[in-house]
Amino acid sequence: MLKRRLQQGLNELGLGFNQDQIDALVTYLELLQKWNRAYNLTAISDVNTMVSYHVLDSLAIASAIPLKGRCLDVGTGAGLPGIPLAILIPGTRWVLIDSNGKKTRFVQQAIASCQLSNVKVVQGRIQDYHADSPFDVIVSRAYASLQDYVSSVNHLWHTGTRLISMKTELRESELKAIKASHYQLEVTQLQVPGIAEKRSLVTLQRQTT
Repeated sequence: MLKRRLQQGLNELGLGFNQDQIDALVTYLELLQKWNRAYNLTAISDVNTMVSYHVLDSLAIASAIPLKGRCLDVGTGAGLPGIPLAILIPGTRWVLIDSNGKKTRFVQQAIASCQLSNVKVVQGRIQDYHADSPFDVIVSRAYASLQDYVSSVNHLWHTGTRLISMKTELRESELKAIKASHYQLEVTQLQVPGIAEKRSLVTLQRQTT
């Protein structure tokens, strides 16, 4: 059932996949459901609902992620969107950061269970994290307001880095604050299989002058 739901959802999103990737996503979902019973990692407890609201929701931004490159997932929580994207786009290398030790321990177990060699997890505050080399993409999923997000990763944001924010409710005040800051900004509406609510993909880059 999980495999069929995942395959159908990925087809609707227009994403290619192989059987090993489907198996890895199923492994991730089953592990998340198991840990969630004890540690309350996510408000969603039904694994079938997790398919849409966690995995497909994460993968809906796959077209905005390069096929190769260094990616940072800020406030990853239970590994979202980083783990599903790392599974589907194996050429990428991911750092997943969160301050919650319970959640980063789960992510570490998920990395091992899914046999992901392109992901590492860091426990800590994003404001205190410093990378050895620039990231091509920095992504967050319902992490903070756009202005707070930009501020928290400013020390990691280089020319050429693409900032991505996945928003469920995008307020006009957020966009006005960002537009006033002279960034290249693009907003795309997403339709996620199994989710009726609106989803917005916000992409930011520094103006090059």
